[in-house]
Amino acid sequence: MIIRLFRVRIFDNMADEFEEKFATVSVGAVEKASGLQSVAIYRPTKWNQGEYAMISVWDSEADLERFAGENWNKAFIPEGMDRYIDECWIDHFQEW
Repeated sequence: MIIRLFRVRIFDNMADEFEEKFATVSVGAVEKASGLQSVAIYRPTKWNQGEYAMISVWDSEADLERFAGENWNKAFIPEGMDRYIDECWIDHFQEW
């Protein structure tokens, strides 16, 4: 099992539009992938305004590669979502 943690900081004044698209376009792209166990998205708190997160759980490295490509250590950004992104990070963790 692999946990994929995607964090994104969006440009100012785009929260409402981004949140709607993050919940539909981004989550929708991930939900279509084989080997996905679960996906959840998170809004910022007062301590990290403008930052959002998506945590997805995958069966295997092979499933992640089918979803995000050979360089699955890079963020997969669905078409049109890049217009909101100021900066993003991707991390992976394996269950032990």
